[in-house]
Amino acid sequence: MKPESVALYADQDFIPVLVVDDEADIRDGCERILIRMGCKVFKADQGEAALSLLARERVAIALLDLKMPGMDGMDVLREIQAVDKEILTIVITGYATVETAIEAMKQGAYDFIPKPFEPDQLRIVVQRAQEKLRLRWDARKLEEERKKTLADLDMEKSRIRTIIEALPNGVVVTNVQGHVVFMNPAFLWHMGLDPSQMPGQHVGSYVADEGFCNLVTEISQGKRTSPEDMPAYEMALPNEKFILVRGRAVLGEDNECLGAVLIVVDITTMKVLERLKSEFVAKVSHELRSPLSTIHEQLALVLRDMGKDESNREQHVLIRAKEKTQGLISLIGDLLDLSRIEAGAICSEPRRVQVAALLKNIIDFLSARASARRQLLSLHITQDCNPYVNADPLALESIFGNLIANAINYTQDGGEIKIIVGLAGNMVRVDVQDNGFGMEERHLPKIFDKFYRVKDEKTRYITGTGLGLPIVKGLVEVLGGSISVQSTYGKGSTFTVLLPQEKTPDLGSTPPETRHIPRS
Repeated sequence: MKPESVALYADQDFIPVLVVDDEADIRDGCERILIRMGCKVFKADQGEAALSLLARERVAIALLDLKMPGMDGMDVLREIQAVDKEILTIVITGYATVETAIEAMKQGAYDFIPKPFEPDQLRIVVQRAQEKLRLRWDARKLEEERKKTLADLDMEKSRIRTIIEALPNGVVVTNVQGHVVFMNPAFLWHMGLDPSQMPGQHVGSYVADEGFCNLVTEISQGKRTSPEDMPAYEMALPNEKFILVRGRAVLGEDNECLGAVLIVVDITTMKVLERLKSEFVAKVSHELRSPLSTIHEQLALVLRDMGKDESNREQHVLIRAKEKTQGLISLIGDLLDLSRIEAGAICSEPRRVQVAALLKNIIDFLSARASARRQLLSLHITQDCNPYVNADPLALESIFGNLIANAINYTQDGGEIKIIVGLAGNMVRVDVQDNGFGMEERHLPKIFDKFYRVKDEKTRYITGTGLGLPIVKGLVEVLGGSISVQSTYGKGSTFTVLLPQEKTPDLGSTPPETRHIPRS
């Protein structure tokens, strides 16, 4: 029997035992006792028969008489040890001397029992051998499980490492001190580093960008642990290459920060596409706006010379053409505004602005349009509230001008529009509220998408570009604020703008004049 085969009996209800004795009474008596102990018993009357049986059967314990005719018991013991050292051999001898026991132990015997012996003596010795076998099997099983676990862990570690090293995005892992403990080849390539560069140094030794290093340090030291507190960071590298970095803290079992993992993505292509798109929009818009403005002015001149004659069909066509050219001019202006917002070329001159004064100027400008439709347009300021914001006045005028103009357009004649100014924590809150047409709930997630317009039987004749609200949302986000909407179909809508409050207004500043009112 091979050594590994002994463990085959660990999960079985019996242990195979071989009894080798030339006395039939001893063999039969042992068999009766061992069967009651849950053993499977094999018997042999001499050494040669025992070795022949061992070649066919697996045995865990052997009871061996040392004095037998033919092959000597010591010789049988040596042969058993040669076949399988895992077999526990208990020597049975009528010569219970210390010398005999010592000699048997030297030859590899596990224990011995003297003749004549009582059943309890045999049970005690065999039970001790069974317990040793079970302990041996348990230890071997634990060792095999440990090896399997280590092999699985090593395989999983190798698999994960292979996947990370094959990623097209760069991956870098740091410890609490901000030292790099792992970086994949893509990170080295994106950063223009030597492929043979090894981890171990501070992240600043690999990337000489102060903003990047500060972000890594803050995340590594646990100053940024929540996903909402992990801003993306953009880097401009030589040769007009742009990199986007996102990080996440590595937390231990006790929620302590162990370091940081950062993903590095090459966004050069996206930046190039954005620039080309902006340049294309700007170029096309500039090329179109000038001839369209000329056409619009010429149409206006022709219509003025023709006078008013509702029966004149040609005049009606010219009026529609003039309206369409005005719509195209508005669309071009909106596209240019979006292009400037996306390029970051807006809100470049922030200053302290008194929100209520700015809103009053816009309302005064648009009140004529509201009065023409018998609408009530009013400004409401909560008690003891005179907030300031630090922003570009032109951007604020575009935001609230668009929202108020939309409220006028999408409110029936005789309706009411309220502009309410208040505070929400450290934010300035402005609600543009109307009791107009309202919107169905299915439209609300899409109204800030470019060119999306709500069209139904009440709004289908309202002209617009579908870019006003995207412009508003873009400007609000550039100013560090947010915009939301609540609407009920047939009852009206409320657009809520939140902007960071400027808590230390410049008392010497004056309210801005309304220099620009956006297209409706």
